[in-house]
Amino acid sequence: MSASTASAPAPYTRQEMMAIAAGREIHDGELAIFGVGLSMLAGYFAQAHHAPNVRAMTEGGVYGSTPLGGLPWGIECNRISANAVSFTSALDALGCMVASGRCDVGLIGAAQVDKFGNVNTTGIWGHDMGDTYTPPKTRLTGAGGANDIASGAKRFVIMVGHEKKRFVNKVDYISSPGYLEGGQARERYGFVGGGPSAIVTTLGILRPHPHTREFELSGWFAYTSVEEVRAHTGWDLKLAAHAQQLAEPSVSELSALRRVDQTGMLRKATAQ
Repeated sequence: MSASTASAPAPYTRQEMMAIAAGREIHDGELAIFGVGLSMLAGYFAQAHHAPNVRAMTEGGVYGSTPLGGLPWGIECNRISANAVSFTSALDALGCMVASGRCDVGLIGAAQVDKFGNVNTTGIWGHDMGDTYTPPKTRLTGAGGANDIASGAKRFVIMVGHEKKRFVNKVDYISSPGYLEGGQARERYGFVGGGPSAIVTTLGILRPHPHTREFELSGWFAYTSVEEVRAHTGWDLKLAAHAQQLAEPSVSELSALRRVDQTGMLRKATAQ
């Protein structure tokens, strides 16, 4: 194990582990789009730690910025717009950069996600709607720019707390498309973007099988186990061919993450 992935002696939270694992999915020089909250923490952690040349933008059109004074509360907050290279609009960010296929990677959240990486952030029905729309039992926030990112980015990463109620066999409603029914379904619909490359959770990372597109367990974190991950998943979760325990945050990773999250607003119960 290299020094950059050596175990950190300090305790860390599950949310921090998830943010670091998601940030590891971002590569230097990429054009990346982040939402608010943990996805923004993951993105700017990557910029602070191993991807200094990442070209970051938000759904609101803030491009080339780094957070000042802690994580912003919104996609156009002063903390994210004060030192931006350009400050345009959602039309430029989503309608031009993402929809044209120029965006390398996006990070989005989910209320529900299914075995083919479809995301629901619209509502919870608790049953198959069929052909007739009915009001949901619980109304959620909606897709925002996540549908645009899921449809147009070259790849996207889903970040979600690992609970059985969130990891379902089939989402109640597709707010943002993953691989739809699996296999080549996404290609048949002609999406510009390539689809979800990973689901990063508070317990581990799931990745799609190259042929079926069903998400499998690729790796689990040090504080959990395969059995626990499976117990919190609403489908028969398979192990990927080279599944393994993932590296804990290094000292340098935790330090970079906490420089971004200066106020500590995203630190919750510790993982250990």
